Amino acid sequence: MTTRKRLFTAIVICFAAFSVFIWRLSRLTPKRRLSDAGQIASGQNRQVHFETPSPSPSIEPELAPAATVPVQSPEQRSGALPSPDVTPTAQVAAPTKKLLIPVAGVRSDQLVDTFTAARSEGRVHDAIDIMAPKDTPVLAAADGKIIRLFQSKPGGITIYQLDPDNKTIYYYAHLDKYADGLAEGQTVRQGDTIAFVGDTGNAGPGNCHLHFSISLVSDPKRYWEGTNINPYPLLTGKQ
Repeated sequence: MTTRKRLFTAIVICFAAFSVFIWRLSRLTPKRRLSDAGQIASGQNRQVHFETPSPSPSIEPELAPAATVPVQSPEQRSGALPSPDVTPTAQVAAPTKKLLIPVAGVRSDQLVDTFTAARSEGRVHDAIDIMAPKDTPVLAAADGKIIRLFQSKPGGITIYQLDPDNKTIYYYAHLDKYADGLAEGQTVRQGDTIAFVGDTGNAGPGNCHLHFSISLVSDPKRYWEGTNINPYPLLTGKQ
Protein backbone atom coordinates (compact mmCIF):
# COMPACT_ATOMS: atom_id res chain seq x y z
CA MET A 1 0.00 0.00 0.00
CA THR A 2 1.33 3.35 -0.92
CA THR A 3 2.08 6.05 1.59
CA ARG A 4 -0.81 8.21 0.32
CA LYS A 5 -3.36 5.43 0.91
CA ARG A 6 -2.02 4.79 4.39
CA LEU A 7 -2.33 8.44 5.31
CA PHE A 8 -5.91 8.59 3.94
CA THR A 9 -6.90 5.48 5.93
CA ALA A 10 -5.48 6.95 9.12
CA ILE A 11 -7.38 10.20 8.62
CA VAL A 12 -10.65 8.29 8.05
CA ILE A 13 -10.14 6.22 11.23
CA CYS A 14 -9.34 9.34 13.28
CA PHE A 15 -12.39 11.14 11.91
CA ALA A 16 -14.64 8.18 12.71
CA ALA A 17 -13.27 7.96 16.28
CA PHE A 18 -13.69 11.68 16.77
CA SER A 19 -17.29 11.49 15.53
CA VAL A 20 -18.08 8.70 18.00
CA PHE A 21 -16.49 10.75 20.75
CA ILE A 22 -18.60 13.80 19.93
CA TRP A 23 -21.77 11.73 19.74
CA ARG A 24 -21.23 10.14 23.17
CA LEU A 25 -20.27 13.43 24.73
CA SER A 26 -23.46 15.08 23.47
CA ARG A 27 -25.56 12.59 25.45
CA LEU A 28 -23.97 13.44 28.80
CA THR A 29 -25.27 16.08 31.29
CA PRO A 30 -23.12 19.16 31.60
CA LYS A 31 -21.89 18.11 35.07
CA ARG A 32 -20.57 14.78 33.78
CA ARG A 33 -19.14 15.90 30.44
CA LEU A 34 -15.90 17.11 31.83
CA SER A 35 -15.11 14.05 33.94
CA ASP A 36 -16.40 11.49 31.40
CA ALA A 37 -14.61 13.20 28.54
CA GLY A 38 -11.35 12.45 30.26
CA GLN A 39 -12.40 8.85 30.83
CA ILE A 40 -13.44 8.35 27.21
CA ALA A 41 -10.28 9.95 25.96
CA SER A 42 -8.22 7.63 28.13
CA GLY A 43 -10.15 4.58 26.89
CA GLN A 44 -11.95 4.01 30.20
CA ASN A 45 -15.67 3.47 30.37
CA ARG A 46 -16.52 3.46 34.06
CA GLN A 47 -19.94 4.35 35.44
CA VAL A 48 -19.76 7.33 37.75
CA HIS A 49 -21.87 7.21 40.93
CA PHE A 50 -22.94 10.41 42.62
CA GLU A 51 -23.37 9.90 46.36
CA THR A 52 -25.79 12.01 48.28
CA PRO A 53 -23.98 13.60 51.24
CA SER A 54 -25.03 12.08 54.53
CA PRO A 55 -26.96 14.51 56.64
CA SER A 56 -24.98 16.07 59.46
CA PRO A 57 -25.96 14.82 62.90
CA SER A 58 -28.56 16.98 64.57
CA ILE A 59 -27.25 19.14 67.36
CA GLU A 60 -29.48 19.34 70.36
CA PRO A 61 -29.63 22.80 71.95
CA GLU A 62 -28.04 22.97 75.36
CA LEU A 63 -30.74 22.87 77.94
CA ALA A 64 -30.63 25.18 80.93
CA PRO A 65 -30.42 23.33 84.24
CA ALA A 66 -33.76 22.80 85.87
CA ALA A 67 -34.56 25.32 88.54
CA THR A 68 -34.43 24.04 92.11
CA VAL A 69 -37.86 24.16 93.69
CA PRO A 70 -37.70 24.80 97.43
CA VAL A 71 -39.47 22.32 99.63
CA GLN A 72 -42.59 23.90 101.04
CA SER A 73 -44.44 23.14 104.17
CA PRO A 74 -48.08 22.01 103.98
CA GLU A 75 -49.08 25.47 105.22
CA GLN A 76 -47.16 27.15 102.40
CA ARG A 77 -48.58 24.79 99.76
CA SER A 78 -52.09 25.54 100.91
CA GLY A 79 -51.42 29.27 100.85
CA ALA A 80 -51.54 29.67 104.61
CA LEU A 81 -48.31 30.98 106.09
CA PRO A 82 -47.22 29.87 109.55
CA SER A 83 -48.31 32.24 112.25
CA PRO A 84 -45.60 34.31 113.99
CA ASP A 85 -46.02 32.44 117.24
CA VAL A 86 -44.37 29.30 115.84
CA THR A 87 -41.06 31.05 115.23
CA PRO A 88 -38.25 29.06 116.90
CA THR A 89 -36.89 30.55 120.13
CA ALA A 90 -34.06 32.96 119.35
CA GLN A 91 -30.71 32.64 121.11
CA VAL A 92 -30.46 35.24 123.89
CA ALA A 93 -27.68 36.03 126.34
CA ALA A 94 -27.88 34.57 129.84
CA PRO A 95 -28.28 36.99 132.76
CA THR A 96 -25.15 37.69 134.76
CA LYS A 97 -26.58 39.28 137.93
CA LYS A 98 -26.51 37.34 141.19
CA LEU A 99 -29.94 36.26 142.30
CA LEU A 100 -31.42 35.97 145.76
CA ILE A 101 -31.84 32.40 146.99
CA PRO A 102 -35.64 32.09 146.70
CA VAL A 103 -36.22 30.18 149.97
CA ALA A 104 -36.01 32.03 153.25
CA GLY A 105 -33.16 30.98 155.56
CA VAL A 106 -31.26 28.83 153.00
CA ARG A 107 -27.54 29.59 152.55
CA SER A 108 -25.59 29.18 149.31
CA ASP A 109 -23.43 26.41 150.81
CA GLN A 110 -26.57 24.35 151.38
CA LEU A 111 -27.49 24.33 147.68
CA VAL A 112 -26.80 21.30 145.51
CA ASP A 113 -26.44 21.61 141.74
CA THR A 114 -29.10 19.25 140.38
CA PHE A 115 -29.46 20.94 136.98
CA THR A 116 -28.23 17.91 135.00
CA ALA A 117 -29.66 15.27 137.30
CA ALA A 118 -31.64 12.52 135.60
CA ARG A 119 -35.38 12.32 136.00
CA SER A 120 -38.06 9.82 134.93
CA GLU A 121 -38.71 9.03 131.27
CA GLY A 122 -35.17 9.98 130.28
CA ARG A 123 -35.57 13.64 131.21
CA VAL A 124 -32.94 15.97 132.62
CA HIS A 125 -33.91 18.07 135.64
CA ASP A 126 -33.07 21.50 134.10
CA ALA A 127 -33.66 23.10 137.52
CA ILE A 128 -32.43 23.17 141.08
CA ASP A 129 -34.27 21.66 144.06
CA ILE A 130 -34.02 23.67 147.27
CA MET A 131 -34.97 21.57 150.26
CA ALA A 132 -36.89 23.26 153.07
CA PRO A 133 -39.70 22.51 155.54
CA LYS A 134 -43.28 22.95 154.46
CA ASP A 135 -44.62 26.49 154.59
CA THR A 136 -41.14 28.07 154.46
CA PRO A 137 -41.56 31.41 152.65
CA VAL A 138 -40.65 31.41 148.96
CA LEU A 139 -39.04 34.71 147.97
CA ALA A 140 -38.84 36.50 144.64
CA ALA A 141 -35.35 35.79 143.31
CA ALA A 142 -35.28 39.14 141.48
CA ASP A 143 -37.46 42.10 140.66
CA GLY A 144 -40.12 41.33 138.09
CA LYS A 145 -43.75 40.74 137.20
CA ILE A 146 -45.95 37.77 138.04
CA ILE A 147 -47.19 36.70 134.60
CA ARG A 148 -48.81 33.34 135.36
CA LEU A 149 -50.24 31.51 138.37
CA PHE A 150 -50.77 27.95 137.27
CA GLN A 151 -51.53 24.50 138.65
CA SER A 152 -50.25 21.47 136.75
CA LYS A 153 -49.99 17.77 137.40
CA PRO A 154 -46.17 17.63 137.45
CA GLY A 155 -45.46 21.06 138.97
CA GLY A 156 -48.40 21.35 141.31
CA ILE A 157 -48.95 24.96 142.37
CA THR A 158 -46.58 27.10 140.28
CA ILE A 159 -45.56 30.69 139.53
CA TYR A 160 -44.04 32.18 136.37
CA GLN A 161 -42.23 35.49 136.93
CA LEU A 162 -40.81 37.72 134.17
CA ASP A 163 -37.61 39.67 134.78
CA PRO A 164 -37.53 43.38 133.77
CA ASP A 165 -35.24 42.40 130.86
CA ASN A 166 -38.32 40.76 129.22
CA LYS A 167 -36.35 37.62 128.36
CA THR A 168 -35.72 35.82 131.67
CA ILE A 169 -38.42 33.64 133.22
CA TYR A 170 -38.22 32.44 136.84
CA TYR A 171 -40.31 29.34 137.57
CA TYR A 172 -41.31 28.26 141.09
CA ALA A 173 -43.00 24.87 141.52
CA HIS A 174 -44.32 22.34 144.12
CA LEU A 175 -45.66 25.26 146.20
CA ASP A 176 -48.04 24.69 149.08
CA LYS A 177 -49.92 27.97 148.46
CA TYR A 178 -49.51 31.51 147.18
CA ALA A 179 -48.88 34.53 149.34
CA ASP A 180 -52.00 36.45 150.25
CA GLY A 181 -53.01 38.90 147.55
CA LEU A 182 -50.61 37.57 144.87
CA ALA A 183 -52.08 38.08 141.41
CA GLU A 184 -51.09 37.89 137.77
CA GLY A 185 -49.73 41.18 136.49
CA GLN A 186 -48.44 42.16 139.91
CA THR A 187 -44.95 43.66 140.17
CA VAL A 188 -42.78 42.21 142.95
CA ARG A 189 -39.46 43.23 144.38
CA GLN A 190 -36.52 40.95 145.08
CA GLY A 191 -37.05 39.32 148.48
CA ASP A 192 -40.84 39.69 148.55
CA THR A 193 -42.70 36.64 149.84
CA ILE A 194 -44.69 35.24 146.94
CA ALA A 195 -45.54 31.69 148.10
CA PHE A 196 -44.69 28.89 150.54
CA VAL A 197 -42.74 25.65 150.11
CA GLY A 198 -44.84 22.51 149.63
CA ASP A 199 -44.96 19.05 148.04
CA THR A 200 -47.68 19.49 145.40
CA GLY A 201 -47.47 17.98 141.92
CA ASN A 202 -45.18 15.01 141.45
CA ALA A 203 -42.82 15.99 144.29
CA GLY A 204 -44.21 13.15 146.40
CA PRO A 205 -45.92 13.39 149.79
CA GLY A 206 -43.61 14.84 152.43
CA ASN A 207 -40.83 15.65 149.91
CA CYS A 208 -41.13 19.38 150.53
CA HIS A 209 -38.86 21.52 148.42
CA LEU A 210 -38.88 24.36 145.89
CA HIS A 211 -38.28 23.41 142.28
CA PHE A 212 -36.68 26.56 140.83
CA SER A 213 -35.72 26.99 137.19
CA ILE A 214 -34.65 29.82 134.89
CA SER A 215 -35.32 29.98 131.16
CA LEU A 216 -34.57 32.48 128.41
CA VAL A 217 -37.28 33.34 125.89
CA SER A 218 -37.49 35.47 122.76
CA ASP A 219 -41.21 36.13 123.28
CA PRO A 220 -42.39 36.60 126.89
CA LYS A 221 -45.95 35.81 125.77
CA ARG A 222 -44.73 32.25 125.19
CA TYR A 223 -43.08 31.99 128.58
CA TRP A 224 -43.21 28.17 128.61
CA GLU A 225 -41.01 27.75 125.52
CA GLY A 226 -37.72 29.08 126.83
CA THR A 227 -34.24 27.58 126.92
CA ASN A 228 -33.28 26.47 130.42
CA ILE A 229 -30.09 27.72 132.03
CA ASN A 230 -28.50 26.54 135.27
CA PRO A 231 -29.66 28.58 138.30
CA TYR A 232 -26.87 27.30 140.56
CA PRO A 233 -24.12 29.74 139.48
CA LEU A 234 -26.53 32.70 139.64
CA LEU A 235 -27.64 31.76 143.18
CA THR A 236 -24.22 30.96 144.60
CA GLY A 237 -21.81 33.04 142.52
CA LYS A 238 -19.97 29.79 141.69
CA GLN A 239 -19.26 28.74 138.09
